[in-house]
Amino acid sequence: MPGFRAASHRSTAGSPAPAARGRFGGRGFIDRVTIQPTTSAPQFAAIVKLSGVAGSPAVRIRLVWMGQRRVPGIVAGVELAFEGMASQVDGVPTIYNPRYEIIGRPEEH
Repeated sequence: MPGFRAASHRSTAGSPAPAARGRFGGRGFIDRVTIQPTTSAPQFAAIVKLSGVAGSPAVRIRLVWMGQRRVPGIVAGVELAFEGMASQVDGVPTIYNPRYEIIGRPEEH
């Protein structure tokens, strides 16, 4: 996406986890996606495993696109950079309607 800029709190090897609330940007691989049934409100979610220090426990964050049944290019295995306002939802760091940039696709690795 043209004009995409890194958030000031971008995930790095030293600080991979987002704060409880606030602006957060990170980079990682999509671990899984969730599509809601057609009988519920449109919502598309992806769990992203953040890039971090090898050997450290995996940090995951949920990205949710409200009003969408699917988001082109967002599939398991894709690497992306993202940013948005993070908050805790059911104990999981979550960003609604994030800005994102696809860095790499599974077939490119």
